[in-house]
Amino acid sequence: MTATATTQRRAAHAGVSRPGRARRLPFSPWHLLLAPLALIFAIPLVWLLISSVMTNAEINRFPPALWPSGINLGGYRYVLNNALFPRWFLNSLIVSGVAVASNLVFGALGGYAFARMRFFGSRVLLVLMLATMAIPFQLTMIPTFLVMKSFGLIDTLGALIVPSLVTPFAVFLLRQFFLSLPRELEEAAWMDGCSRLRVLFRIVLPLSRPALSTVAILTFLTTWNDLTWPLIAINHDTQYTLQLGLATFQGKHHTQWAAVMAGNVITVLPVLLAFVGAQKSFIRSITSSGLKG
Repeated sequence: MTATATTQRRAAHAGVSRPGRARRLPFSPWHLLLAPLALIFAIPLVWLLISSVMTNAEINRFPPALWPSGINLGGYRYVLNNALFPRWFLNSLIVSGVAVASNLVFGALGGYAFARMRFFGSRVLLVLMLATMAIPFQLTMIPTFLVMKSFGLIDTLGALIVPSLVTPFAVFLLRQFFLSLPRELEEAAWMDGCSRLRVLFRIVLPLSRPALSTVAILTFLTTWNDLTWPLIAINHDTQYTLQLGLATFQGKHHTQWAAVMAGNVITVLPVLLAFVGAQKSFIRSITSSGLKG
């Protein structure tokens, strides 16, 4: 028995697996399920990329062609030669950039107030704020339009920026993340004479980069891809955002499908790059923000 045990131990140290023990996979078993799902979700993006180098005749063919006969860049030339396309791109960049910056600032201030400060009606205000997330945009569309009209912002980029300056989701997500941070760090700073704002900007926010990255990504994605509100608030083509400008490529009797596909590829690229660059922070924020209620 002693010799057998010694032999088994030596075999284990040498990396030899014992009979009957299943060999471990070099990756998580969940990847066997997630990899096919990822391929399924990537099919529309792959089809968009392939269609962008097809001709209009190939796109309109039935049954559709699964592969182009050759690489045709006519759609990209049509989009890039449009004189207003750079202006549309710049408009979308301005609106999305301001919305991201304002949500980070105001969302951090509001989230920290709900997470660390106790004042009269704070719980009620938090519940009311979260309740607004359940109100569909169709119900607030007309009041928002009337408010923007009273401010004289209709048909300007201000009409797209002001309603997106701060969102309840940004405040709630940052509040949840702030609750997961230890209070001892802030108490030590208070003992050194730091004010609440200095504690927030010098200690709390540097530790909250995952949550800030998540708010930035989701705000950028929502604002960048918005079509409904710009369609209502903007009339002049020089104030169009990218999504609204691409909609002009679809006519009543004829649609430049190659240009639509090429324009959407250009539109999707900034979102993909932003998400890939902050993917780890995004996942870390989602897993951390739900630790405390």
